[in-house]
Amino acid sequence: MIGAGLAALELAGLRHVGKKVVLVNGVPASGKSRVASQIANRLGWQMLSLDMVKNPFLAELDDVDRLFNRRLGKASYRAIWDIVAAAPPGAGFVIDAWFGFQPLEQLDGYLASSGVDGLAELWCSAPPEVIGERYRARLTERLPGHPGESYVPELIELARSAAPTGRAPSLTINTTAPLNEAATLVWLGEKLKL
Repeated sequence: MIGAGLAALELAGLRHVGKKVVLVNGVPASGKSRVASQIANRLGWQMLSLDMVKNPFLAELDDVDRLFNRRLGKASYRAIWDIVAAAPPGAGFVIDAWFGFQPLEQLDGYLASSGVDGLAELWCSAPPEVIGERYRARLTERLPGHPGESYVPELIELARSAAPTGRAPSLTINTTAPLNEAATLVWLGEKLKL
């Protein structure tokens, strides 16, 4: 019976099918969340983000400082990859995160252990000063525990040197202009063999 079931899965094209992941990468306030949401909606894939996992804890916990916020960010990053690992073969995810905040070797380990066999990266880019102004403009909307106004100069400097992971084909998205969904989806389709 097991052999018949495995044969049926193979005929249906479901056996040995890995998971597909789109990394929507960029520094904070680079426009990742908007891009990730649009792409996830168009692909019909689950979107996961660090803030999606972390913010419920920030809403419930008191006196979260920057150090504890980073610990929550690390735990959220791990939780995202645990969700991907637990998903069935053939699942697709759009992951919104700044992938430069953890060592890239950690990303390599998560990719290897979660069954991902299709990976593409959308690098969200804007001028560093624009990123700083975006971050400053939404300070009142952020939950306590996120870095405040004093983080803006550090973020601007970070935006000057940040780069894609180099772990997958990468497409740069200029987030000061509307997303060209059609062209982005064609590119993703080619890179992920959709």
